[in-house]
Amino acid sequence: MVRLESLKKSNQFKKVLKQKKLHTDYFSLFAAKNFYKPKNKSDLLISFVMKKKIGNAVKRNRIRRKLKAIVHKLLKKRGAISKDYTYIVFGKSKAYNTKQNILLPEMMNCFNKIK
Repeated sequence: MVRLESLKKSNQFKKVLKQKKLHTDYFSLFAAKNFYKPKNKSDLLISFVMKKKIGNAVKRNRIRRKLKAIVHKLLKKRGAISKDYTYIVFGKSKAYNTKQNILLPEMMNCFNKIK
């Protein structure tokens, strides 16, 4: 099973934010080739970030959980997400009221464009 491993240090975030970028109405996706090795080879380096302007903690956590669930679904599909990249997903407030069946193809398209 693939585990999601988060980035920890600010210099890791800075490196990823300078590389490839894709923006949608629901989230922004940043990616960079793996410059840092995860603890296990099967782990995926991905961080989910929300700005405080989006709303209170309940709203931010719900968006984060929704986006994480979509990534878990995509990991079950073979080849949907490349493990050669480190990702950062910035959630937006529109994702709060949007159903997962709308967000799933949107995220799948973004991961395919980055490959």
